[in-house]
Amino acid sequence: MSAAPKVSDGTGLTAVKHLDSSGAKMEWPARALFAVLLGGAAVASTIAGAPYLAGFIALITLAAVREWHRMVSPKRYFWESVFTGAAIAAGLAAIVIWPHALWPFGILAVGSIAAALAAFVRGAPPLSNGAGALYIGVPALCVVALRSHSAQGAWIVLGIFIVIWAADTGALVTGRVFGGPKLVPMLSPNKTWAGFLGGLVLPAAGLSLYVTLLHGVGWQAAILGAVLALAAHAGDLFESWIKRRVGRKNSGSLIPGHGGVLDRIDSTLFVAPAAAVLVLVFGLDPLFGAHP
Repeated sequence: MSAAPKVSDGTGLTAVKHLDSSGAKMEWPARALFAVLLGGAAVASTIAGAPYLAGFIALITLAAVREWHRMVSPKRYFWESVFTGAAIAAGLAAIVIWPHALWPFGILAVGSIAAALAAFVRGAPPLSNGAGALYIGVPALCVVALRSHSAQGAWIVLGIFIVIWAADTGALVTGRVFGGPKLVPMLSPNKTWAGFLGGLVLPAAGLSLYVTLLHGVGWQAAILGAVLALAAHAGDLFESWIKRRVGRKNSGSLIPGHGGVLDRIDSTLFVAPAAAVLVLVFGLDPLFGAHP
């Protein structure tokens, strides 16, 4: 991102601050608008069914794949993107048809190896390029697997979305309002402990209310909401660490007010696998007795 132009006012500081403030004010409406549009598309595709959700996720992940390879291999990344994107698309199609099978995840492994080999041949970092299929693809397949898990699959996925959105919103609002000590300044200079706590309380309360309205046990849902919110924070910090390593502020600029697609889904990339393990491996009922 280019620096704000400096307009001298005798001190050399006031004009820059004014422009930064104006830019921030313009960012909020765009951020809210695109959050609503993307959230509405996610909800609609979830309700429509697993194939529609997989199609929506495919579009999102293909854009994220390009951003990932551009970050870790900025000069040339065409074939790496092709192998990663094809593996994720094929994995999503397979998990829709065979929702309880594990081998669709094997498709991601094949794509990961192919992308790593392509990067190695080009002289680009093979590990980071190969990791894209797993970092982006595994969460994508997990969301669709959760949607196909049971008759309540749509309600389960919607609950997970509530946690993710509440964690992002709670962290953003409380961090901006209260400020205070930084959370992990070496990874992200803007995240605060206030934002961290807000990003725990709001998703816990949000999932509790959601499950209670569905006639489930609200206090148990609050605990799950807080646990998944921790995963959301971890996903956010992980992407911040990646961007620090490659010298980027945002993963891209595709979504006004948010930056890139990876900037928008970084929390989901950690929450979805965590939820899938709890539900599909350990048999947790994320609706806690509710039968909508």
